Amino acid sequence: MRNYELMCIIQPDLDETAMNGVLDKVKGWITESGGSVDKAEVWGRRRMAYSINKHREGQYVLLNVTMNPTAASGLERNLRYQESIMRHMLSAVG
Repeated sequence: MRNYELMCIIQPDLDETAMNGVLDKVKGWITESGGSVDKAEVWGRRRMAYSINKHREGQYVLLNVTMNPTAASGLERNLRYQESIMRHMLSAVG
């Protein structure tokens, strides 16, 4: 098992229930692959340095995750196909 940080920028026009639904879906992918979500920090809406899909703001979420390195590629694939996640970055910690 390895520790990861997952930063996601979610579309700013989603309401709170839709955003929680997206987060639950991401957490579900992690737990289905045998991992666990250790900590989830919602940073809220912030202005981005450049526009993505005509949005100048995004809702930032940081997840601290523990999972197998083999499951990371499957998680990245799922994140890439989730339309409400504009950008994501998964990086190993430690």
